[in-house]
Formats: sequence, structure tokens, C-alpha cells
Amino acid sequence: MTRSQPPRSHRRRVTRRRAVLGGLAAFTLTGAAVATSGMLSSAGAASAWPEAKGTKAVSSTISVSGTLDGGYKRYYGSGDLGGDGQDEGQDPIFDLKDGAVLKNVIIGSPAADGVHCEGSCTLQNVWWEDVGEDAATFKGKSASSVYTVYGGGAKSASDKVFQFNGAGKLVVTKFQVSNFGKLVRSCGNCSTQYKNRTVIVNDVDITAPGKSIVGINSNYGDTAALRNVRIHGDSSKKIKPCVRYQGNNTGAEPKELGSGPDGTYCRYTAADLTYN
Repeated sequence: MTRSQPPRSHRRRVTRRRAVLGGLAAFTLTGAAVATSGMLSSAGAASAWPEAKGTKAVSSTISVSGTLDGGYKRYYGSGDLGGDGQDEGQDPIFDLKDGAVLKNVIIGSPAADGVHCEGSCTLQNVWWEDVGEDAATFKGKSASSVYTVYGGGAKSASDKVFQFNGAGKLVVTKFQVSNFGKLVRSCGNCSTQYKNRTVIVNDVDITAPGKSIVGINSNYGDTAALRNVRIHGDSSKKIKPCVRYQGNNTGAEPKELGSGPDGTYCRYTAADLTYN
């Protein structure tokens, strides 16, 4: 779903309907993922997209505490969640409370603002057929929050797939994405900013076109580690693996400071990327 849109702020507005520095050892599934590690299937990067087993229209956000197993049903927005635009401040299809797990779900179109995680969460085999505003937004306020994305995939994200607004660590493993803007972006200009966000992208498939895999705010101490990333259809290497920005809390468009591995903020080497 490629749309022609003006540049967007990374900051969210509050609406009436709804008033992430760890080391490389963090490749081990931790936090919320520990409780669900026994349920992790072999589905993941480069696996076939699942066929929907039924559909469900969602007119108001589904709140999830504990575990919701969708059984590969397709959920899509209707009514107040029926817009397919890129406006900021949309409500999500699913809102996950701290520690919640969402698994085996297909999010169709319109997708509204996808999934929100209010604290640590696990998204296991969640598939976005046509990303709306963002696929998922991570909003936990604690530096100990861990957001785990294991398996699944996303298509047609005109801007961000994963919006990292909160504090803590985001781990993306065995995921696939195609036709996208940014796979992961630390919030560039939220009114509340967090320091030392950690992003780990491991064992994923990236298919062009796309702009960048990870965008972080180096002035706030964010770090991103990339391992075993397979990039398809980008022989000219236009997709930037890691971009460093100067984040702010004023709402201004963040300034790009540079891209590529630097050993401090963008942690990867050429050997960590494979071009097919």
C-alpha cells in the first residue's frame, strides 16, 4: 500500500478514544518472551504467509491481557477503526497490556494503527497484510520493558513498521518485511523521550523496496544490533541498514546524523548482511 503522503512527525496526538543499553547477549529471548518460549513455532523468516481461517471485523480496540491466540483469523478495522490513512493518533486493532502475548493473528486492511504494547509484550506469528499507520507501537515506560517480535511479517508499510516510542529493548527475530519505509524507528520527536533504547534485529528477511532497517537516536544513547539479515532485490544497496538521528522532544523533524556501522550505536559488520 504505497501512498503519497507529506512527511510525518513521529509524535502521536492523544485522541478522545484513548486518553526499549542492553548488550548483544540480549539475543536470547528474555522478559515477556520467556513465558512463551515453549510455544514458539518454527514459523518465521521466509516462511509462507498463512491463509486466513475466517475473518473478524473490529470496530473498537480489542484489549489483551494474558494471551490471545487468533488461530490465524484475519482481523480488520471497521467503523471508527475503518480508516486506511496515515494520520497520526489512530487507535489500534489490539491494545496489549504489560506482559501480554498476541499470537497467530493476521491483520488485514484497513489496519488502523495495528498493535499497541503498553509494556513488555510478545508478538508471535503476527502478520500484517497491508500496514496502516504503523504495524506495532511499543510504549512501555520502564527501562526493563522487553518487546519481542518472533516470526510473522509485514507488507506495504508506506512509513514505519515498528514504532519504538517507549523505553527498554525491542527484539525482532525470524520476521519478514517487504515494500516498506523503515522496519524499526525510535521515536524521533516524541514529547517524552527515553534514553538508551536497544534494538536487536536478528535472522530476518528484508525485501525491497525499502528505505531503512533501523533508525535510532544516537544523542539519546540508542543502539541497534543487526545479525543474519538477508536483503532481497536490492543489489544497488539503497536500503540503509542503520541510520542515526538527532532526536528531540519538541516535535521538530529529527536531523539525520549518518548511517552505517560505527561500533557504538549501529552495531553490525558487512558480514551480518547478505544480499540476494
